[in-house]
Amino acid sequence: MADHYSERESLTWDGFGGATRDLARAIVASGFVPEVVVAIARGGLLPAGAIAYALGAKNCGAINMEFYTGIGTVLDAPEVLPPELDMNYLDGRRVLLVDDVADSGRTLKMAVDMLIDKGADVRSVTIYTKPSTIIQPDFAWKDTDLWIDFPWSKDGSVIEEDAGLPASA
Repeated sequence: MADHYSERESLTWDGFGGATRDLARAIVASGFVPEVVVAIARGGLLPAGAIAYALGAKNCGAINMEFYTGIGTVLDAPEVLPPELDMNYLDGRRVLLVDDVADSGRTLKMAVDMLIDKGADVRSVTIYTKPSTIIQPDFAWKDTDLWIDFPWSKDGSVIEEDAGLPASA
């Protein structure tokens, strides 16, 4: 098995564009027409925006959650952070939940369960899935068992860069 942190899956900006268009086509082909696109922030923000544009969906929101605190380091459980999404608005609506990767799947599962509990008709989509995920998204672009370098996060923050710190997730 590959060393998950030294050998990496690398997504380019062009690859990202192709992946989100492919995912949007798969969603359309399934017949699911979301009324609201909800990102799992932070990793799902850019994919959600790209997929929402590709689907022509205008209603967008985000659930702010944290689980990964660095490369390979996680909290004990995913946590919901402020500001909170207006969950009452989602009751009875078709919601497309978007994240960048279903790694352990714990964040995705928690978000799916939260939306279902609020009465939403939920479908989930991720760019990547990992073999370790406890929940398979309804739509996914690619499977990998490697750490993924996303074009928006691979270089870390400019604050880390200016301080000479290594990039974090």
